[in-house]
Amino acid sequence: MPKVIILGSSNAIPSTDHENTHMVVVGQERTVLVDCVSNPILRLEKAGLDFNNLTDLIVTHFHPDHVSGLPLLLMDMWLMGRRKPINIYGLHHTLDRIENLMGFYGWADWPDFFPVAFYRLPAQEMTTVIDSADFRIFSSPVRHFLPTIGLRFEFNHTKKVMAYSCDTEPCAQVIRLADGADVLIHEAAGPVRGHSSAAQAGEIASQAEAGKLYLIHYPTGRYAGGDLVAEAKQRYQGEVALAHDFMELDFN
Repeated sequence: MPKVIILGSSNAIPSTDHENTHMVVVGQERTVLVDCVSNPILRLEKAGLDFNNLTDLIVTHFHPDHVSGLPLLLMDMWLMGRRKPINIYGLHHTLDRIENLMGFYGWADWPDFFPVAFYRLPAQEMTTVIDSADFRIFSSPVRHFLPTIGLRFEFNHTKKVMAYSCDTEPCAQVIRLADGADVLIHEAAGPVRGHSSAAQAGEIASQAEAGKLYLIHYPTGRYAGGDLVAEAKQRYQGEVALAHDFMELDFN
C-alpha cells in the first residue's frame, strides 16, 4: 500500500506539464501532503486521491513555490464540507508565517471551520515529525535561503526508506537523512546559492549509498536544458531518473 505520488516536479517556474515541486505520501491510515502549491484539490483528484483522506501537511519552508496553495486548500476543503481535523507541521519560522498569512484571509471568522493543529518542529537533525503504523517521518534542517527541512520516510511494514532533500545546497544533513535509503529524491535546480546541480545531487546519493536517485525541482519548459540524468551519473553509479508529475513510487 505505501506509495509516494509526485504532484509536481518543476523548480520555482512551472511549465504546462510540470507543476512546482510537491508530493503526497499515502499509507493505510495516513495521507501526508509535502508542500502545497497550485490548486491542491485538483492535483489530488488527478492523482486519484480524495482530499478528505488527507490527514497531514508538512511544509518544508516558506517560499511561494512551496506554500502558495495552502490558503486555497484550506478554504476549498472547508467549502466542500470537511469536518475532520488536519495536522500541519513545519519549523517555527514557517508556521509563524503561515498563521500570519491565514490571518490576512480572516480565517478565524470562517464559520464551522474544521480543526487545524500546528506542530512546530525544532531545527534539529532527525526530528520525529510523524510516527504512525504506516511510516515514520523525520526532518533535518538543510541549507537554503531561509529555514528549510529535508525529510526521511521509513515505511514500517516493508522496511524501505525514502529521503527528500527539499531545496538545498549540498550538505552533510542530506547525506545523513538519505543514509542507506532505497530512494533519494534530490533537487537539481542548478549550481547556484541555496540549490544543487544534478552532479552535486549524484555526489550526495553516492555518499549516502542510496539505492536510486530521482532528480526533482529542476528547470522545465523553455528553461530546461542539458542532460541532467547524464550529469548525475558522472558522480553516482546507481540508477538515476527525472521525477515527473504524477509519477508513483511503490514502497511495498
